[in-house]
Amino acid sequence: MGKIRVGIIGVGNCASALVQGIEYYKTTGESEIGLMHQEIGGYRLEDIIFTSAFDVGANKVGQPLSEAIYKEPNLVKWVPKVSDCDVIVKESPILDGVGIYVENKIRPIPNQRPVDVLRREIVDEIKRSKTEVLVNYLPVGSQLATEFWADVALETGCGFVNCIPVFIASNKTWADRFAGKGIPVIGDDIKAVVGATIVHRALAKLCADRGTVVDQTYQINVGGNTDFLNLKEVERLESKKISKTEAVQSVLPKRLPEDKIYVGPSDFIPQLGNTKIAFIKIQGRMFANIPFTIELRLEVDDKANSAGIAVDAIRCCKLALDRGIGGALVEASAWLMKHPPKQMDDNEAKKMLELWIASHSK
Repeated sequence: MGKIRVGIIGVGNCASALVQGIEYYKTTGESEIGLMHQEIGGYRLEDIIFTSAFDVGANKVGQPLSEAIYKEPNLVKWVPKVSDCDVIVKESPILDGVGIYVENKIRPIPNQRPVDVLRREIVDEIKRSKTEVLVNYLPVGSQLATEFWADVALETGCGFVNCIPVFIASNKTWADRFAGKGIPVIGDDIKAVVGATIVHRALAKLCADRGTVVDQTYQINVGGNTDFLNLKEVERLESKKISKTEAVQSVLPKRLPEDKIYVGPSDFIPQLGNTKIAFIKIQGRMFANIPFTIELRLEVDDKANSAGIAVDAIRCCKLALDRGIGGALVEASAWLMKHPPKQMDDNEAKKMLELWIASHSK
């Protein structure tokens, strides 16, 4: 098989984890821990290479990606250096991609050039570098910026992996545009390997399958990276709460009233760094109407959770490109994303994705 030529939109912690994680597997030869698929359509992790990258930070633009991933405010330092990753980070338009709480940490390039000028340069860079898949790692709340990049993907023929809760794959208008161009899109809002939402979904589904009634539930998340700092701006939080809440509501046989369910980021605690702590509570009734309560505390590395999913999304997107499959990839999105075009039970989604991979790998 050939290589998968990937472009990164937003060289933050998630992108840093993706690049460093792939380097870890390449240098250690490890293949048994942390991977859901060693191969997808014949593609292995080491087949993912980074051919373009885009950011707004003054300390990242103009730098090799191998150096930019370690620049502040990034916190991921899993390997001391990465190889074969010297593509230069190019300037991206800010649009609505930088929130008020993170501006001083990101330090965007001042006096940016007109968006149409940057767009022409971006399209030229993607075509020059023969990038095939764009991975959107912009901050939550970047509606205009994500739509800008989705449009760029359509213009350049790149598959689009939308890791944030701006609704592209799950928006019919956008999905139809990708289908019309024969370009695959996976989204929206990346799940985690073992994260708060996937655990919450599993617990809620367990309760439903065992015949109980869930009366109320909440999930409270705290962390210390720029993702959580960005979400202190309430206006940027709306789509994230919708995405996470619907991921839980969709596995319950009866939707909970809005005042009986809360799922969302809750606070920024700097000392936690990339550690995310989730507190989950479910209250309900079982046999003979007897009440029960489940309380759980989950502590995870927020970025390992993301990168472990992104490597599968990238390979699924490339497989679809190889087979000429366009539009929203329903099976991959249902298994890998919180707000897919079609919500499925996780067991069903996993089964459907495995069938999809097998049918298109021949």
